[in-house]
Amino acid sequence: MSKAIYPGSFDPITKGHLDIIERASKLFETLVVVIMENPQKNYLFTQEERLAMLQNACKKFTNVVCCIGEGLTVNFAKKQNATAIIRGIRAVADYEYELQTATTNMMLAESIETVFLLSKPNYSFLSSSVVKEVAKHHGELDCFVSADVKQKLENKFK
Repeated sequence: MSKAIYPGSFDPITKGHLDIIERASKLFETLVVVIMENPQKNYLFTQEERLAMLQNACKKFTNVVCCIGEGLTVNFAKKQNATAIIRGIRAVADYEYELQTATTNMMLAESIETVFLLSKPNYSFLSSSVVKEVAKHHGELDCFVSADVKQKLENKFK
């Protein structure tokens, strides 16, 4: 059984994340979308809020499970018996960071592959940080996030 994890902070989940989830779900029998904490980030939403948004967004995918993880991503992947870690690549800057992380993970767990999925061009600029900035200034969010995430962002920035 092929299983992959797709880690991220998902603060909030964007249409770019959903595109990666949909495409990865077609490549693996099971895809675990996992919220992993990054101590260098300041979060707008709690882990529980992010998990609820993820679960709502992923309910249409029968082979996708959403959860909260902790520790090193590669160790979480091992505990899940995953054979791959999915990472989305938007631009060259993403690739440089992801290459370093993937190489480190390869040293820690040779049996777990990192699979890079390129963002579709219409999502190549999109990040949760961009979405939060637009929301903070009451900009239009429909092309970036789902309706329920838009509502949650608008409530945070009232």
